[in-house]
Amino acid sequence: MTAWRAAQGGLGLKKPVHDLREIVNAILYVNRTGIAWEYLPHDFPPYKTVHAYFTRWAADGTTETIHNLLRGKVRQTAGRNPEPTAAIIDSQSVKTSTNVPESSQGIDAGKKIKGRKRHLATDVLGLLLVVIVTAASVSDTAAGRDVIDRLAATHRHVSTVWVDAGYRTTVIERGGAHGIDVQVVSKTPGQKGFQPLPKRWAIERTNGWIMLHRRLVRDYETSPEHSRAHIHWAMIDNMSRRLTHEATPSWRDDHPEADTPMPI
Repeated sequence: MTAWRAAQGGLGLKKPVHDLREIVNAILYVNRTGIAWEYLPHDFPPYKTVHAYFTRWAADGTTETIHNLLRGKVRQTAGRNPEPTAAIIDSQSVKTSTNVPESSQGIDAGKKIKGRKRHLATDVLGLLLVVIVTAASVSDTAAGRDVIDRLAATHRHVSTVWVDAGYRTTVIERGGAHGIDVQVVSKTPGQKGFQPLPKRWAIERTNGWIMLHRRLVRDYETSPEHSRAHIHWAMIDNMSRRLTHEATPSWRDDHPEADTPMPI
C-alpha cells in the first residue's frame, strides 16, 4: 500500500491525512457488517474518503492485485503451488436493492429471483480465481463461456474444470478450444434436495463464505464492477484470517493493555 501511495505522484508538500490500513479496515467493516457507507463509525476515516479509495482501487486493479497476492500465499501455506491446475465453476443469484439500475438486473426463472448473478471460478481450496457479475437473466452457459475465456487468459496452468449439469455443450467446446478439459459432475440419480457433490463441493463452501459478508447478501451496488470488488474484499477478509489465524475481526492494532483500567 505504501508503494501504491508513492506511485500516485503529487508534489509531496503535504503528508497523507489517513493511514491506508485504516482505509482498508473501514472497507472490510462495511463489507462484513453490511452498513451503508455514510453510517461508518466516526473513529474510521470519513466515509466519502473511504468510498473514494474503494472506487479507485476497484477501477485501477489494486483490489484484485491484493486479492491475488493473498491467494498465492494461502495456496503456498497449504502446500500447493501458487497457480492452480484445476478449477470449479458455478453461479449464485442474489436479489438487488431498489437503487440498482433496471438495465443491470434480470430474472433468474429457475430460482425465481430478480437481481444479479455471480459467476465464479475457484480452485479446489475454494479460493476465487474469476468472478463475473451479470443480470440474473444471463444463463450459466452464456456466462460460463466468458468465465472459461478469462480463466484461460489469467490462469494458464488450469487444465481441468468441473461444472454441474446446468452448463451446456458450448462451455465444454469453449474449454476445448483453450486446451481445458471441462467435466460435468452430475447429481446422483434420484437425489432430492441439496447434497455436496464430489469435486464441486468446494465452490458451494465459497458461496457460503461470501454470504457471511452482509453487504453481499443482497446486491446494493449501482455498478456491477463494485459488486465484483465487494466479492474480492470478502475473500481478502477470508484469506487474511487464514494467514493470521484470527477467528474474529480485529479492526485495530492498538488493543488496550490488560492492566489498563477501562474508563467508566
